[in-house]
Amino acid sequence: LAKHPEIKALMKPDYNLIWVVVLMVLAQLTAFYLVKDLDWKWVIFWAYVFGSCISHSMTLAIHEISHNSAFGNSKAMWNRWFGIFANLPLGLPYSISFKRYHMDHHRYLGGDGIDVDIPTNFEGWFFCTRFRKFIWIVLQPFFYAIRPLCINPKPITRLEIINLLAQLSFDVVIYYLWGVKSTFYMLAGSVLGLGLHPISGHFIAEHYMFLKGHETYSYYGPLNLLTFNVGYHNEHHDFPNIPGKSLPLVKKIAAEYYDNLPQYNSWIKVLYDFVMDDTISPYSRMKRQLKGEVKQD
Repeated sequence: LAKHPEIKALMKPDYNLIWVVVLMVLAQLTAFYLVKDLDWKWVIFWAYVFGSCISHSMTLAIHEISHNSAFGNSKAMWNRWFGIFANLPLGLPYSISFKRYHMDHHRYLGGDGIDVDIPTNFEGWFFCTRFRKFIWIVLQPFFYAIRPLCINPKPITRLEIINLLAQLSFDVVIYYLWGVKSTFYMLAGSVLGLGLHPISGHFIAEHYMFLKGHETYSYYGPLNLLTFNVGYHNEHHDFPNIPGKSLPLVKKIAAEYYDNLPQYNSWIKVLYDFVMDDTISPYSRMKRQLKGEVKQD
């Protein structure tokens, strides 16, 4: 910032995010209606080919909203309510809990017992062969859901209860209106999209140390168009209050800081390399023993 103070001008809400999220919710509602009478093979097909992409993209919209990118820091609660709305087509309550744990990830990156993005010791010990690492990738949604309960359980908040009740109500309405196939499409799309899927390469690309000494990596490939530029990950951790839309400008303005860092151009290759490289496993993360006062949401 001392060298490039113009970056401060990018620290403002991205109001276009609001309309993009609304359109994504409407797109999924339309898909729920269209699949209700299809054969099961086509329900599964469209759940993976289309629903999974929208669902994973929506989780990254929720990531943006968790940083108050939709309405700004001055309207934090507006962002929380909007996150609950964005959560609806995923079928599983996620938004409020994600916000609480994700802020810890930014404050205490790699913090032992705090950053639940770090795999558990069991994951590192068990998923150590190529086949097991492949299964670990398939089961990523399961591990991301239970890991906080194992590493850093937190008391349930009122907003989390509201998130849960709103989600259950929405799921019941979808089932009542359009039946089991639409409900299955919704839930399967979320699970498949966060498991063995090209976009899921970002889970591993962001912080797994393929090169020793480098714990955060950016990705500059085309899937950033579907993921609100989450691939610009060094830029995001440097400036978490800048919306994803503006992160390419951060890289352009401060190119001397980012252009020479290790980077990726394919999340599919990241997944392949993670499975096939015997030196990489869920253990390949930087873990820190935190000292001093720790403040959590």
